[in-house]
Amino acid sequence: MTGSADLASVPAPAGVTRVLDVDEVGGRVERTVLPGGLRVLTETMPGVHSATLGIWVGVGSRDEDDRVAGSSHFLEHLLFKGTRSRSALEIATAMDAVGGEMNAFTAKEHTCYYANVLSSDLPLAVTLLGDLVTEALNTAEDLESERTVVLEEIAMRDDEPSDLVHDLFSETLFGDSALGRSVLGTVDSIEGLTRDDVDGWYRSRYTLPSMVVTASGRVDHQQVLDLVTAVFGDRLSGAATPAPLRRGSDLAPSRPARPAGLVSRRTEQTHLLLGSLGLSRFDERRYAAAVLETAVGGGMSSRLFQEIREKRGLVYSVGSALTSYAGTGTFSVYAGCAKKRVPEVLRLVREELSRVAAEGLTPGEVARGRGQLRGGTVLALEDTGSRMSRLGKSELSHGEYVPVREVLDRIAAVDEDQVRAVAADLLGRHTCLAVVGPYRESDLDRL
Repeated sequence: MTGSADLASVPAPAGVTRVLDVDEVGGRVERTVLPGGLRVLTETMPGVHSATLGIWVGVGSRDEDDRVAGSSHFLEHLLFKGTRSRSALEIATAMDAVGGEMNAFTAKEHTCYYANVLSSDLPLAVTLLGDLVTEALNTAEDLESERTVVLEEIAMRDDEPSDLVHDLFSETLFGDSALGRSVLGTVDSIEGLTRDDVDGWYRSRYTLPSMVVTASGRVDHQQVLDLVTAVFGDRLSGAATPAPLRRGSDLAPSRPARPAGLVSRRTEQTHLLLGSLGLSRFDERRYAAAVLETAVGGGMSSRLFQEIREKRGLVYSVGSALTSYAGTGTFSVYAGCAKKRVPEVLRLVREELSRVAAEGLTPGEVARGRGQLRGGTVLALEDTGSRMSRLGKSELSHGEYVPVREVLDRIAAVDEDQVRAVAADLLGRHTCLAVVGPYRESDLDRL
């Protein structure tokens, strides 16, 4: 099977399985929509003896308002505290007894609960994760104990400047909006959350049309369907269809909310993020932008690394990143250095970005960027967890499944003219600066 599969515009009837991809070594990607709107995607990986299961919910911090900021992440913690049929200890003991790993993460646009197990223990993983997302108790007592844990996580973030600067950058770029707020919430919002707030978030948001089950490894699609059907039971009924793809119409800023943001800390290093609004994940230029970002700051041969670290030794770490959301995105450059070197480092970063915006990249840089990106794409998909994650993001975030070989072809097709055009746009946008270090507000104008 060739070509990408559009998962949103060609819906399959409930219960009908679509084969999205078959590779040359027997791997298969399959998708079924069950009654009630629950989607199930699997990828068979011949030659492995493990499986990774994920249950995704299309809700994250972007869906929260100020009053309940951090609810999605708080709930992710709380679901592991116990269900109607299992205590927190019983959940942990069952997974430890088979040598498996179970965890979860919350992002701005989704939440994922996952387990990595031997393929023979896949039924246990489906049972435990399914129990978490459908039968969590969310008691007031558990909420109070986990509130302390989340507050400690916020404190830990605040004590790590290289993490804090990323949340500060989002706040500086997107302002007082859902994308500008930390996934963790704030001390005030977490302290103010009630049991009704968090359990209400669970009841209203954890619905079958918003959920996706993905599994990769030594898995059989029909077996996964049978296991999921047994766990979700009577919930798999009705005419509901999967939730529509998030398009991002709620936020489409044209420039940074503020020119600069500062968290003053007595640190040895100053941590910097300079960046701008990026591209939506639906932007057709995203492959050219990825090649551009890789060549500018994505590795040891990149311009920023060579100019700032290798030639001048001004920093230990410097690099760039692209992040895409529905409707918008970010481009940023991170650097950490001594306070006395900050002006020179920022000058060099800005000069290099301006140069690339005006001139584009050389043919050799584009070729290296394509090669690095293609190799990194394949290497990042060598384990069952990364494959499981790719299925979930394809379904929830993109609405299409693109086979790996087609992704590689799209990257290979990027040329110098495409990179030059996207560089002129992306690197020519208004920038903002986030700083964590020994500075005062009055110092920001000089930076």
